[in-house]
Parts: sequence; structure tokens; C-alpha cells
Amino acid sequence: MNEFEMAMQRNPHLKEYIDKFRKETNTTPEFMTKLSGDLPAFPNILLPVGDPVFIHLYGTEKLAKVDYIAIEPPLTPGEREKLDEVKNLILEKAPNEPVPASETELREQIAKLFGESVVIGSGGAAATKKSVPDKLGFGAIERKVPLTQMEYNKIAYYLERDIVGSGPIEPIIRDPYLEDIHSIGVDNIYIIHKKYDMIKTNLGFGTQKRLDDWMRSMSERIGRPVSESTPIADGALPDGSRINIIYSEDISIAGSSFTMRKFSEESISIIQLINWGGINCEMAAYLWLCLENGMSIFFSGETASGKTTMLNACLCFIQEKSKIYSIEDTPEVLPPHDVWQRLITRESGPEDSRVDTFMLLKAALRSRPNYIIVGEIRGAEGATAFQAMQTGHPVIATFHASAVRKMIQRLTGDPINIPVTFIDNLNVAMILQAVYVKGKFLRRCISIEEIEGYYEDVGGVVTRAVFKWDPETDIHSFRGFNNSFILEDKIAKIQGYEDTRKIYDDLFLRARILDEMRNRGIDNYDDVYEIIKTFAKHGVGGLPFPV
Repeated sequence: MNEFEMAMQRNPHLKEYIDKFRKETNTTPEFMTKLSGDLPAFPNILLPVGDPVFIHLYGTEKLAKVDYIAIEPPLTPGEREKLDEVKNLILEKAPNEPVPASETELREQIAKLFGESVVIGSGGAAATKKSVPDKLGFGAIERKVPLTQMEYNKIAYYLERDIVGSGPIEPIIRDPYLEDIHSIGVDNIYIIHKKYDMIKTNLGFGTQKRLDDWMRSMSERIGRPVSESTPIADGALPDGSRINIIYSEDISIAGSSFTMRKFSEESISIIQLINWGGINCEMAAYLWLCLENGMSIFFSGETASGKTTMLNACLCFIQEKSKIYSIEDTPEVLPPHDVWQRLITRESGPEDSRVDTFMLLKAALRSRPNYIIVGEIRGAEGATAFQAMQTGHPVIATFHASAVRKMIQRLTGDPINIPVTFIDNLNVAMILQAVYVKGKFLRRCISIEEIEGYYEDVGGVVTRAVFKWDPETDIHSFRGFNNSFILEDKIAKIQGYEDTRKIYDDLFLRARILDEMRNRGIDNYDDVYEIIKTFAKHGVGGLPFPV
């Protein structure tokens, strides 16, 4: 019996769905536990995301779209009534239980109260009444909801989904291939898929009341309750995902809405980004040299261009024993280093108790870090970041600008207001973009630009494009070979090279190491980081493969 057949045997609702789908389309989905890099434009794929939930990605040229179908065990009207009754019984019992200190304890408590609230048998419509002695010795009535084993399994899933999980959007929360979730009104839930971009799902909240209840619950989880008087909330959920809620039909005409940016528990590695074509080995080797030698880099691009993903992937190039401070509104940065201080802004509460990025950046500077990472530069903290660079503290940050010229315009204009003569404290700008190539949604680094400096005689800042992406061929070219200001005038001198062009040998050696990891299928973030650390300590001789 293969995995697909076993999954249908464990989950009767999946078998029912597949049988119906086969009858309607005369096709069977391909069962895939992991989506590969090269997928068809119009898939017919079934993805398990943890029993009893499955995702069906289905599209045809005739439909000219991809459908995202979440498969959960369906509830009959009678089962929904029983679910509501069980929830009420659990709510009645919960005040007598200790307050759970963690999500694990909450799950255990719900399982316990669920067990006390039901009786499993062959079924039956009425609740069971059981006589038990009370404190005075008289009989007391304890209600229990009768369930069949199948009803028990279904209700157990929905209890955890709705109380501990994410409610109706739980299936897409489980899907590791999603980036953003966007919902407008009751039944318009869309996702941005890592492979298929924007897709409408088959999920919904059913009624306005359920949507309102869900939004209030989520806003309480982020510590910023919404109401008609305070209809907008923004913050991070316990798993690190970021959510923005607009809770009012007065200001959102189509109904209450939310946007959720999913948090990835494991960072994508630089090798994965190379495999996906976002950058090539030489570009990654260039960034390796830059970050190993204390250069400041901004990862710049438009929304959803992959800035934070690229930043996280490159953090493995910072020397192992560095002291790192990260400053963010929402925790997304994940350095693999032992000495890492994570600072988060506090935007709620009384005015004098709030802590913004600017304040955290000033506090970090007093701690003499080797690197400062700013989740996003967009205001007064930008000037402080450049002051940090001037005093020898390398800064890595993300920035919203689609080209180096626009980035410099934003940095030198309101509200950041950095003097144009200070711009050369930033060494490198990596420009990222989400693009469509031959109908496919891709993320590409379209250029890596070096900031040489401000020259009065040319009336502006001089930059050099060391790498450029060609959209026609989808190939990156190394334009900075034997012409890199950062490699020759900065890093080669730090390394003590008399012949500064020897630095290119270092770059190409690192490119070969990255390429060998790629060829050998070494793409897990921790494994990649381990090899980079080994090379830093022992050189080529310490590598687990020849280069």
C-alpha cells in the first residue's frame, strides 16, 4: 500500500473527495509530500499538511487558473450542533482549571475537558445524563454529548483548530508553501503561493459573526484588541506571523479584512536561492566576502520581492563569533549565531512607554555590536543607522526602493534626511524584484550595486553595478570582474593584499564551494552554515569535499 492509499484509509473524507474528483474529471491527483522546484503551470497535486488536512492544487489550460482546495473532514448540521454543545461544556468547565502556561498545556487541558464532556458509543441524538455525588452527597446532573468514533475524531480536530489553531484558515496556515494570506469580507480568502503566486481558496468564515469573532480572537492574541472604536490592529502572532486587521465595514466597504504574512520556522538557505535562480554562485560569493569583512548592505526592493528572505539567507556569511543586534517591528530576522540580541519595538500602551526603532538602534550602539540588523529602514532611524556605519558598526537592513537611484532619493529626502555626502557609508545595495518570466512568477536579484561615493564634480553619488540580471536569458552577469570598488579598494586592503586583484581568487574559490554544495544537494540552512564555519576555521582542507 502506497502513501496515497494509506492517507485515504486513515481519512475517509479524503477518499470521498478523491472518488468524486475522479468521477468528475477522469483524473487522479499526484500525491506529493514535498513540492519540487519545477512544477507544471497547471498542476493536479495533492499535498498532505498534517492529518486530517490536505491541499489540492488543480488547474487546466481550459480553466486558465489554479484552484486551491483545502480538504477537511466535513461536518453535518447535526455534528456542528454537537461541536457547539461540546464547546459550551468546555467553556463551563474551564474556569475551574488552572490557567495554562503554554500552548502545549492548553492543548492538554482541552483534550482533558473534551474527554470529560463526551461519551463514545454507537451514537444517539440526546445528551447523556449521568448522576454523580456532589459535595453534600446529593445527586448532580453531568451532561455528556454522545459521539460515534468518527464524530469524536472530527470534533477533536475542530476543537483544536478553532481554540488553539487558526480557525477556518488552519489548512493554509499549515501549508509551508504560502507567503501571504489576504481576506476581504466573509468568503474571499486569497493566498500568495510560493510556486503559483495569487490564488483564491475555497475557504471562508460562513457568517459575518464568525469572521468578527475570529478577528477579535486574533487581535487579542497579538495584544491589540479591535473594536468599532479601534478598528485597525497590527502585530505578530505567537508563531511570528504578522497580521494586519481592519475590523469595520465603515472603513472597509467590502467588509472586515485581514492580511497575514506567514512566518517561516526555518530560514531558506543561500543554496536554495541559487537553485531557484534568485542569484548565482558568484553573487553569493561576493556577498560572502562582503559580510565576512564588515561591509554594510541594504537589501532593497518592492513589496514581496524577497528582501527579508535574502537577508536571512546571507546572515550565515557573518563570522561565527560576531555579536549581532537585530531591531524589528515584527520578528523575522533569524541569524544562526550564538551571540544575538533580538530587540522588538513596542508600539502600544501609554505614549511614554512606547519604544520605536530609533530608540532601539541608539540602545544597540551602546553595546558595541559587530553587526546591527534593522528589519526595515523607513524613518528617523535611517540617519542613526548611517551614524552607526560612520563609527565602524556595519549595518544590514531591508529598504523599500526598486532601484539604487530611488533608494538614494529616499535616503536623502524626508523623513530620513541623510546628507548626500554620507551615502558612501553604505557599501552595497542589492536590488530585488518579483517578476514574471514566460508566465512564471519568480523572484530575482536584478542587480548588486556598489556605493562608491559622492563626487561634487559629477554632481551626485557614483555607483557601480557589479552584477546585472538579463530578463531575456534569465542569467546574471559579473560586470564587476577586475572593476569592483568594494572588493579591490575595501576588502582586498583589509586582507592585506599588495595585488588587490588577488581578491577575485577568493571570490571564485567561495563560488566553487557554493557550487559544490549545490551539486551535492547540501541546501539545508544549518548544513550550509556549518560548512561556511568550517571553511573560516580550517580553510579548504576542512571542507567535506574537494574544490
